[in-house]
Amino acid sequence: MKSLSRRFLFAAVCLLVLVQSSEAFFHRKKAPGAVDEGYFKKLGIEKPEQAIRAPDFNLEDLHGRRLGLKGLRGKVVFLNFWATWCIPCRQEMPAMEILYRELKGQGLEVVAINVRESKPEVRRFFDELGLTFISLLDKDGKVSEEYGAWAIPLSYFINRKGEFFGKVNGSRKWDSQEAKAFFRNLLQERN
Repeated sequence: MKSLSRRFLFAAVCLLVLVQSSEAFFHRKKAPGAVDEGYFKKLGIEKPEQAIRAPDFNLEDLHGRRLGLKGLRGKVVFLNFWATWCIPCRQEMPAMEILYRELKGQGLEVVAINVRESKPEVRRFFDELGLTFISLLDKDGKVSEEYGAWAIPLSYFINRKGEFFGKVNGSRKWDSQEAKAFFRNLLQERN
């Protein structure tokens, strides 16, 4: 009887180990390039329920050139709405610059759309903070309105196909390890 109960116990333990290891195998790896959902929570990023194409626009940069989202297709775009008088904007921009410098070679483009300010004001701000990413001027505020930028800073994340991937109201520490990991994951997706 003892040997039968030992065999039963041994078989039960083996079965338990087998079930746990097969579950671990199927859940061990996520799909290649899939962004870990935990980053959305940690960074307070809203994720759309379905793929939505980001509306294109055509705005002037600080050098007088016109640029739109179509020209950035194939890159991951960090689209930020801001103003020089906005204290949280001023606080997050240096972190955005660090993120941009670290990941631009991997396909990240940071685009800061200034809401209704003059080119000299924006240029002074960029020079003062040593910012090198793209700044576009939304002089009449139409693009900002279309994107719902009623309060700033407001950031959208757009994947390589031109679809919204996430949205953040307010500033974040974009040079944090969590933010860098989020963007590295996103940049690995090849759509």
